[in-house]
Amino acid sequence: MITKIFALIISLLIAASVQASPKIEHWQTSNGARVYFVAAPELAMVDVEVVFDAGSARDGDLSGTALLTNAMLNEGAAGLNTNQIAAEFENVGAQFSNSSERDMAELSMRSLTADFALKPALATFRKVLTQPNFPATSFERLQKQMLIGLQAEKQSPVAIASRAFYTNLYDKHPYAAMPSGDESSVKKLNIAALKAFYQQYYVAKNAIVVLVGALTTEQAKVLAEDLIADLPEGKVAKPLADVASLTSAQKITIDYPSSQTHIVMGQPGVSRHDPDYFALYVGNHILGGSGLVSQLSNEIREKRGLSYSVYSYFRPMRELGPYQFGLQTRNDQAKEALDVMQKTLTDFIHNGPTEEELIAAKQNITGGFALRVDSNSKIAGYTAMIGFYGLPLDYLDTFNSNVNAITIKQIQDAFTRRVHPDKIVTILVGGQAE
Repeated sequence: MITKIFALIISLLIAASVQASPKIEHWQTSNGARVYFVAAPELAMVDVEVVFDAGSARDGDLSGTALLTNAMLNEGAAGLNTNQIAAEFENVGAQFSNSSERDMAELSMRSLTADFALKPALATFRKVLTQPNFPATSFERLQKQMLIGLQAEKQSPVAIASRAFYTNLYDKHPYAAMPSGDESSVKKLNIAALKAFYQQYYVAKNAIVVLVGALTTEQAKVLAEDLIADLPEGKVAKPLADVASLTSAQKITIDYPSSQTHIVMGQPGVSRHDPDYFALYVGNHILGGSGLVSQLSNEIREKRGLSYSVYSYFRPMRELGPYQFGLQTRNDQAKEALDVMQKTLTDFIHNGPTEEELIAAKQNITGGFALRVDSNSKIAGYTAMIGFYGLPLDYLDTFNSNVNAITIKQIQDAFTRRVHPDKIVTILVGGQAE
């Protein structure tokens, strides 16, 4: 009963609105972890995130290492098994999650700030963070689940296209491998490899601690220090290699027994520190990032009925993340749809957007900005991004002004310099894709 009551309270609190432009405070713990704190006294709760530079880009020769290491952390810690860990969080109404992506791995918790809830929740979180047991039975179960997932990918044209896209886009760069690994590498994983990965990357100097909630600065400092104290100081992960530019176009066709063809195309795009980010972001919003009102949707869906939906987006990462386009269409329409998508991109680079399109895009982006920071959890996510990538602390404060400052000339200049239709990777997965 107590769990249901806390869950109801938390769900109501999450729905409440918080400050639109959060003030971010920043300091370091005594063992070198970087802390980012946002005071949100309106809600009697706190969101805690600990982020490590420990994503799949750190896998080395065994792809899947980062994902499985992260998944094992709450399977057993300090003598508790996974069910006991879950029960300890649930008994005080706290919510725990963990995940791993290409750049980062994270553990997060949400709790009420009352002592009867926060103290035991933090104690359990600390055990998971600093004292994982890596139990053999859990390892075998999760390894089998990963292998089953990899088998299931073979039945998914979307997954097939995505894997082929990253492999051909990034070649030998660490971003080329999928976080879920491949069958060969996952079969080679063992507990010793996971422990070694944890010991190297789950260290204080490689960590970002994010706190958002009803705490004072002094309370936040004590909490962060206590949470991270048992982690060894360690070292910051080494810089990733630069992403190489494509030198020519590639077109890969993969046969798949389907009446539909899945098309994915793109090239290396932007990093989180890219000076062209806002010009490219606003420009792409007009080209293919604004749903049914984008230029791509107008050309492919509205005018020709070639696909129900089409998209394009930049995915900024520590190094150049992908600039990706995609759609799904009938096999016999695949060539026409691809031609239209490529021509629309080329025309946009040459002509840029209209003034009306730019005004509408700015209104749409800035008008929806409040929804980006309307809960503690969303603020925590953005604050983690700011901390992990070393962005300015006023990034959220200046976001709308940066968007509004973009001109048509800046968009055309950025797209002309950065987007090259003659050097794009194109993946087609379908029955008669050609």
